[in-house]
Amino acid sequence: MKYRHLGKAGIQVSELSLGSWVTFHTQSGIESVTAMMAAAYDAGVNFFDNAEGYAGGKSEEIMGAALKNLGWRRGSYLVSTKLFWGLNEGPNEQNTLNRKYLLESIDGSLRRLGLDYVDLLFCHRADPTTPIEETVWAMHNIIERGKALYWGTSEWEAEDILSAIDIAERHHLHKPVVEQPVYNLFQRHRFGPEYERVYRDRRYGSTTWSPLASGLLTGKYNKGIPADSRGAVEGLGWLQKELTDAEKLAKVSALEPIANSMGASLAQLSLAWCLQNPYVSTVLTGASRVEQVRENMKALDFVDSFTPELMNEIDRLFVAA
Repeated sequence: MKYRHLGKAGIQVSELSLGSWVTFHTQSGIESVTAMMAAAYDAGVNFFDNAEGYAGGKSEEIMGAALKNLGWRRGSYLVSTKLFWGLNEGPNEQNTLNRKYLLESIDGSLRRLGLDYVDLLFCHRADPTTPIEETVWAMHNIIERGKALYWGTSEWEAEDILSAIDIAERHHLHKPVVEQPVYNLFQRHRFGPEYERVYRDRRYGSTTWSPLASGLLTGKYNKGIPADSRGAVEGLGWLQKELTDAEKLAKVSALEPIANSMGASLAQLSLAWCLQNPYVSTVLTGASRVEQVRENMKALDFVDSFTPELMNEIDRLFVAA
């Protein structure tokens, strides 16, 4: 495992990390999660991602129970969580980044995780109804109170990220240092030209999610949706349209010979491709079984196999002319 700095922050994150979205609680219980986290940690993973909104808080609870079972030294790993969606339906408790919600919700997340602090705290989405200045001050206060060490954004527009940084600099507050954007062979827009000022000029870090496009890039959906897959999970019907898109499935099929020529699986190629981007700090992987964790970690064997010619060949498949 290699490690990359989180942008210009002092901490380093493993190139591959483990996320909990969809799988923790929904597909995997405490025993399975404990085994998956142990396998990732043994492979050198030091970053584990979560969110208040995942499985209505149950994902945080399961990760917290697994961490208690594992008993790792706290300094040896990083945990993140994200706030925005909320767990209650009050007018100040959902789809918001207002000060009251943020200061109260971090306490709930820490309680569920069984931690004194999280290493990274993300604003899970932007909130156009709350002034960015109010959010920046609240996140600064959470850090000052020792409940988080760094803060960042997730799926924010470049303009809003730069605004948050500028406000923090103007008032000498803790600045956001990291974005959590979607990033895979199909979805690259969060690293488009408008983000150059964020990643190149401000040296923002990134913890990218959905590197396999919800499993589409593994090839397992080429012949339909398997009964034991994410696409078949109750409540995730919205994914089925994506996972049965004929045009995308054709691109995945065309990618398979390239993966075979490398000696990699489609998933391993797709994960390793994400790490070709110098602005990617870590790639969040997901798994519902420990075997998937181990297979994903093997992607690291192929990171150095990408030549400019190979990158161009892949781009010809996935980037519209």
